[in-house]
Amino acid sequence: MPLSYQAIVALITVVAVFSTLMLRRSAPIDLIFLGGLVLVTLCGVITPAEALAGFANPAVVMIAALFVVAAGLRATGALDMIGFQLLGRARTERGALLRLAGPTVTLSALMNNTPLVAIMVPTVIDWCRRVGVSPSRILMPLSYFAILGGTCTLIGTSTNLVVHGLMIEHDMRGMGFFEIGWVGIPCALVGVVYLLLFGGRLLPDRVDLLETLGTKRREYLLEMLVQPGCRLASQSVEKAGLRNLTGLFLIEIDRGGEIITPVTPHDVIEVDDRLVFTGVVSTIIDLEKIPGLVPAADAGYVLDPRARARRHLTEAVLSVSSPLIGSTVKEAKFRQLYNAAVIAVHRNGARVTNKIGNIRLEAGDTLLLQTNREFLDNYRHSSDFYLVSGVQDAAPPRHDRMGVALGLLFLMVVLLSAASWLGRGGQLPGGLAVPPSSLPMIAVAVAGLMVALRCLPIGTARSAIDLQVLLTIGAAIGLGRALETSGAAEWIATSLTNSFGTGNGHLLLVAVYLLTLLFTELITNVAVAAMMVPIAVAVASAGNFSQMPFVMAIALAASTSFITPIGYQTNLMVMGPGGYRPLDFLRTGLPLTILVATTALILIPLVWPFVRVP
Repeated sequence: MPLSYQAIVALITVVAVFSTLMLRRSAPIDLIFLGGLVLVTLCGVITPAEALAGFANPAVVMIAALFVVAAGLRATGALDMIGFQLLGRARTERGALLRLAGPTVTLSALMNNTPLVAIMVPTVIDWCRRVGVSPSRILMPLSYFAILGGTCTLIGTSTNLVVHGLMIEHDMRGMGFFEIGWVGIPCALVGVVYLLLFGGRLLPDRVDLLETLGTKRREYLLEMLVQPGCRLASQSVEKAGLRNLTGLFLIEIDRGGEIITPVTPHDVIEVDDRLVFTGVVSTIIDLEKIPGLVPAADAGYVLDPRARARRHLTEAVLSVSSPLIGSTVKEAKFRQLYNAAVIAVHRNGARVTNKIGNIRLEAGDTLLLQTNREFLDNYRHSSDFYLVSGVQDAAPPRHDRMGVALGLLFLMVVLLSAASWLGRGGQLPGGLAVPPSSLPMIAVAVAGLMVALRCLPIGTARSAIDLQVLLTIGAAIGLGRALETSGAAEWIATSLTNSFGTGNGHLLLVAVYLLTLLFTELITNVAVAAMMVPIAVAVASAGNFSQMPFVMAIALAASTSFITPIGYQTNLMVMGPGGYRPLDFLRTGLPLTILVATTALILIPLVWPFVRVP
């Protein structure tokens, strides 16, 4: 059939967007898609209302809410606690992968996998450095575990949410909360078995660049006090995870005046012990995140979690005109002078070996301080300091709200599951039914409760929302609408059916799956899903088949990108820290892709049969 002017414009625009993203890797993805959306709108392919409708799609709203939920879990220390429990006692590469596989897949099924991997990467790197395993042996499987887990539920990945929203727009019933798991869980099991048994033979073994750089960072002297209830109490140094820490060395233990040095792995930590470390800022931040472990140098340390949330870590370099020069840290009365407390001290690249309270301050000393929000503004230009700067990612976690955050996550999963069941025809007593389009409001409500119940500040909630992702999804949905309304999607579908025939739904399914998989590996998963759903619907209509197998194939193919680092955001996130090259993803991910695709293509017609539609 001949193509209309609108269809030609839509096809040229989509090809131009894809080509630009492939040829210019540094190009901002959201702006490229927005540019394509503006072009098809100005050319009259779609109306402005249709162009903007993508940004109001339920998937966009739900993804934004899930960013906030994930931030709440991180701000309360829930995910840090989970990460420590996962890898705390693993001693070998195989042991680490075994401990990571199940929980990572499970957690990724219950929350967006991108923030999960962002939180787990530092935990994995720290473990690798402690036991002497290259991060390149662990980080790629971590990304793959998260991707596989995302195929098990509606909220596991943004792709599923986008497909769910588009299904509703096309008058389909939407995707049940666990529905995709009928195929996703077997795919995940196949992938995990492959990675555990054979993946290690294909993974590279490289020295992490960060490991080399870590030895050249500023080292501080730090004393930490073990309070009652701290999880380190009654554990040996090794079991507590304080042996061979990255950038951190436990010098001695002060137990009521009795000095234990050198510290051995078998020494047991007791309540009221003072642990003396030398370490870099990043590991000091990690120590402060352990409940019940507080800086011993600060006699007035803020213990109340609500008050601590208003405190920040700040680095300040003493100037020659500082009134503190010549005083010890104990004599300086830092809290009275500056409403701040000295946590740790660094001096001219040398390791300070005295107790913090007895260190006599000198010009050029760098102090790590716990301050209020106003300290930076008040003393940035003070003659007492050469330099004052805040420490990034140093906000103390709200451990007192950890149970609340985990409870809200559980509540969200239960409500989404119930709403999905009700939306598919189930009913509660009294005839109550819930439309599938109400699912985003449940996520929004839980995100609002995260803020209302003080799991995270409103400012943190706002900054957690990734606008680039949301803009890309909204614009990609608009381009998909342009393909559909212009007739371009129908033309593509007709071309496929003419090539493979309308009598064999399996061949059409394979074609749709592989086309989606190819685009996903070259571009990005959510954008491909948004533009492929209209094509899948058109293919089903051309062959008079049910739309479900083709649309679910889109969701699975777009969610399982293992061959290139650019196809899925979690692959990009581990590429740098793991020292990976694109060929590494191809070598390890190609067999995984073949196994997962084969499993999916066998199971999809069994779960969602090719029903002929008259």
